[in-house]
Amino acid sequence: MRRICVDMDEVMADTLAEHLRRYNQAFDEDVTLEDLAGKGLWEVAPTDRQQQLRAFLDAEDFFEDLPLMPGAQPVLRELASRFEIFIATQAMAVPNSLGPKYRWLQRHFSFVPPTRYVFCGDKSILRADYLVDDQPRNLERFEGQGLLFSAPHNLSVSGFVRVANWAAVADYFRGVRAS
Repeated sequence: MRRICVDMDEVMADTLAEHLRRYNQAFDEDVTLEDLAGKGLWEVAPTDRQQQLRAFLDAEDFFEDLPLMPGAQPVLRELASRFEIFIATQAMAVPNSLGPKYRWLQRHFSFVPPTRYVFCGDKSILRADYLVDDQPRNLERFEGQGLLFSAPHNLSVSGFVRVANWAAVADYFRGVRAS
C-alpha cells in the first residue's frame, strides 16, 4: 500500500489564522491574508515584534484549538481507506507543541492512529511515496513525490506540483493507485 505523509500546520490546521488573530489583537493591527501574498507573517512584522511572534507560538494554548483547513477531514478520511496516512509535523521547532498537537490530532483525526504521527525536526527522514506540505524546503529533500499545498507564503514558489486546497488533493489522488 502506498504511503502519504501529510504536514499538519497550514495543511491540516490553519495555524496562520490563529497567528494572525493573536498578532492583530496584540498590536491593534489588521493584517490580512492578502497582505501576506508571497510572504510570511515574520517578513511583514516589524523587527521589534519578532520576539512576540515567537511567544505566540510558544504559548501553551496556541496549538490546542487551531481551526481545521476546509476539507481536510473528509479528504483524509477517504484517503485513509486507500493509502497509509502518516501525519508529519515539525513539532521540534516548538517543543511545547507536542502535547497540544497530539490532542488536536486525536480530536479531529482520530481515524489516523497515533502510531502514524511523526513529530520531527527535519522531514528529510520521511520515507513515503508522497508528502503534502506547505514548505518548499521540506519538499526539496523529499525522495518521493512532493505536493506543495498552497499558502500565502508560498504563492510565488514554482517548480513543485501544487495543490490549491483539499479538493485539489482529492482530485490528485483519485487517479493514483493505492498499491
